[in-house]
Parts: sequence; structure tokens; C-alpha cells
Amino acid sequence: MKVLVINAGSSSLKYQLVNTEDESVLAKGNAERIGISDSCLKHTPAGKDRVELKAEFKDHTDAIKMVMEALLHPEYGVIKDMSEIGAVGHRVVHGGEKFSESVLINDEVMEAIRDNIELAPLHNPANIMGIEACRKIMPGVPNTAVFDTAFHQTMPKKAFLYAVPYEAYEEYGVRRYGFHGTSHKYVALRAAGILNKPIESLKIITCHLGNGSSITAVKNGKSVDTSMGFTPLEGVPMGTRSGNIDPAIISYMMEKKNLTAEQVNETLNKRSGVLGLSGVSSDFRDLASAAKQGIERAKIALDVFVYQVEKFIGAYAVAMGGVDCIVFTAGIGENTPEIRKGACANLGFMGIRIDKEKNNNIPGNTKEGIISTDDSRAAVMVIPTNEELMIVRETMDLLREV
Repeated sequence: MKVLVINAGSSSLKYQLVNTEDESVLAKGNAERIGISDSCLKHTPAGKDRVELKAEFKDHTDAIKMVMEALLHPEYGVIKDMSEIGAVGHRVVHGGEKFSESVLINDEVMEAIRDNIELAPLHNPANIMGIEACRKIMPGVPNTAVFDTAFHQTMPKKAFLYAVPYEAYEEYGVRRYGFHGTSHKYVALRAAGILNKPIESLKIITCHLGNGSSITAVKNGKSVDTSMGFTPLEGVPMGTRSGNIDPAIISYMMEKKNLTAEQVNETLNKRSGVLGLSGVSSDFRDLASAAKQGIERAKIALDVFVYQVEKFIGAYAVAMGGVDCIVFTAGIGENTPEIRKGACANLGFMGIRIDKEKNNNIPGNTKEGIISTDDSRAAVMVIPTNEELMIVRETMDLLREV
């Protein structure tokens, strides 16, 4: 069977077509600038060069039609008939408390996703458009929803509740939800596989470090705490997001600079994080280069980020009563040895040590492996995340249950 994975944004739509027999990617691409002028489809068939196709996508239905045309094309397509696609798996950002696992999509599920729009106003509407487009273009093909928040629904109340009036939780759903759940689940399972131990016996800290970053404590295969909260703004500093701050800063900024709540929200989401600290860039590669050139604020921004990451690692080790494995993943986690080294520099008292050579030179084409010393009390790993593959696996599990 072949599964089409869809990750729909407000003006873009990323996709992969995966052969479930060997989990190989047959094609992948991105429909860009949906509803905007100069839209195009960037399509890459396995083993071939990328092709860029100009088109006008007035909506996500147009984009899906173009994706199907590319997949079926005699020159750069990878299937002969649309019927070869047995299911479509969708990334959906927010499932609230209604979904603790992936589900087959029906009208009831769609209504529940719409109910959570207020919790993810930038993401869920786009996810809905992607689902509706696929249901229209491919009637009768099963669609599944794989939620970013679902993996974290195993957190206990002591981890997900905020110390605000309880009515805020009861009436408005104010609580920690967590995000990047599909990534955290994938790398935790992969880490257990590398260690050749059942995940139910392990205490794992997964560090998804990218432009958006989150850290999760995975105990016995379940998320028991995570750094992102009610929104993806909470946690460690990120590319443009502030991470944890004193809530009183918000009213203080509003009074001092005569800002509206919307303006403060924009500042904390789009002009803070390492960009705000450094004044240089939200890209960690630019910060590393600037720091080497002696730009002090770039160095400070990197130091703040690393410090917060190592604090969460320490806190989650305590929360779980120990740690067997620490995993680094996503763009920064996978590609920045200096960040990994810094985040583990003070873990020696726990018996956790990084091997400098392994950290700097991860072997193999997969760029996956253990980077801790042989005598380290806990394994430290780099595992490239693969949320699309996790969506495929979740989709296949759902279809087997039908």
C-alpha cells in the first residue's frame, strides 16, 4: 500500500508519498504560496531531480489536484493510477483533550478539530483545509488525523495544570498541551530500538531542537512532562519565541510601550527568542558564525538557549527518577555538535559524558548514533526525526483495526 502524508499550512502544503512495504519515500514536495500570486509546486521523485511547476493555487483543493497530477505524470510521476494511494495521513496540530491518539477521520472528528481552532488558530484551520481538499479529490480513500498534541495526553495533572483558578481549565481548557508529539514519539521509539530494550522499561529525555524547540520526559513509553505548554510559546527560548518568562512582563510591556495584547503577543512570538537577544538572526547557524566573529550578543543568545535546554534535561531527570537516554533531534539537535556538547556539559555529576569524536563525527548516511562515552551512565543519541514516517505507521495501525 502507498500512503500520502499531508502537512497543510495556511499558504503551503507539504507532502510525501510512502510505500508502506519498505517505508521508502517515492516522492515528496511542497505546494507554495497557496492563495497568493506566483504559487508553484516543488516536486521531487525518488532518485530524480526536483521539478518546479508553476501554477495558480486559489485554495488547497487546487494544490492537492496539482500534487496528484505530479504523482501521476508520465515523466516525473511515481504512480500510474490514483487508486494506488490507499490512505492519506494528515498532520493536525491540536487535538485538545478530545484525542489521545490518532484517529480515522469522519464528520465527528472534523467537528472536534474545528472546536479546537481557538487553541491553534494559525494551524488547525489550515489542517482542516488540507483534509477537506483530500476528501474532495479522493472520495472513498481513508483519511487519518495524527495530532501533535496526542502523545502528551498521558501527562498527569500535576504536570499539565497551571496554578491559576481551576475554572480557567474547566471552562476554557487552559492547561499544558505540549507539541511536537509525533517527533518525540518517533525518536523515543527509535532510541529504544537502538538500545534493544523495550520502551516500557526506559526513561528517555527527547530534545526536539529547531526553530521551534521542545523537550519531553518519556517514562515507560509515555510522555509525563513537556516544555511547550498551552501554546508553543512556552519552554526554552526559540528562534523568535521567548520561551518561559515572568507573566508580569506582559502587562509591564503594555504599560511602558503602550502596546496592545496583540502587539505583545506578536513580540513574544515573532521578535523574541534568540533573534531578540542577539539582534542578529533567528538562525542558529548565523548566530554561531556571529559568535565566532566576537559579536557578544550572539554568544549570549546561544548561552541562554543552551542553559535552558540543560535545565530542562536536569529537571526531567529528577521528574522521572533518573534517565537512561537523552536524544537530540530536529534541525539544531541533529546538526549542531556545539549545542549538544553545551547541553550535556554539566551532566558529569550524573555520570553522563559526551564523546567528543562521536559528537563531531556521527557515522553513516543516516547521521544517527550514540555520541556518549562507553562508560556514560545514560546513552546520549542523535536521531533524525521522521514525523512523516510516524504518520504513515499510525495510519497503517488504524487501518488494521478497521
